[in-house]
Amino acid sequence: MSDPQKKNGISRRNFLKGMGTSVVGTATLSSTHSVLAAAETGPHGARIVGPDRVTITFDVNGHSHRLAIEPRETLLDALRDHLGYTGSKRVCDRGSCGACTVILNGRTVLACSMLAIDADGAKIETVEGLATDNLHPVQEAFVKHDAMQCGFCTPGFIMSGVMLLRKNQNPSSKDIRNGVSGNLCRCGTYPNVFSAIAEASNKMKKGG
Repeated sequence: MSDPQKKNGISRRNFLKGMGTSVVGTATLSSTHSVLAAAETGPHGARIVGPDRVTITFDVNGHSHRLAIEPRETLLDALRDHLGYTGSKRVCDRGSCGACTVILNGRTVLACSMLAIDADGAKIETVEGLATDNLHPVQEAFVKHDAMQCGFCTPGFIMSGVMLLRKNQNPSSKDIRNGVSGNLCRCGTYPNVFSAIAEASNKMKKGG
């Protein structure tokens, strides 16, 4: 006996099953397209870069630089390996020791923990840019008070000290300790570091 639901060899059940598969397939393709679109633009419409090199520009110690850099490279990579600013040290390379501290747009940052592409358009200061004809008062005080031994931590301490004195011209001993609390010295020269920053503060207040 023939199936009364069949017409031209296709049953209504099979027809509806086929339609359901088509609908699901269309929905899946639409969903996949939405995911791919989101991946290209990122959350909130942010542009995704890479894997090719990206061109960025920033100012380092008053000099403009333009780099074609891989998106995975850190600001420390850019400064040391591409531009030759080796004063900022790669020590822990995980944002724990502070040896890579630089000043970016008026605040201290850990260059090993920041992507170079995130510094695009920024104004950056490294330890090399502090001295002009003479050493910066903080640098002079570090020499006078022997606030360095192996020297790996010194640039980071100096940059943190400089930023502290820009914000607070009359820091207390507690302020100084807090100001460089993100910097570690395995040689244990902390008392000399604190004394150096205190003396630099006094000299800078007197116009030195």
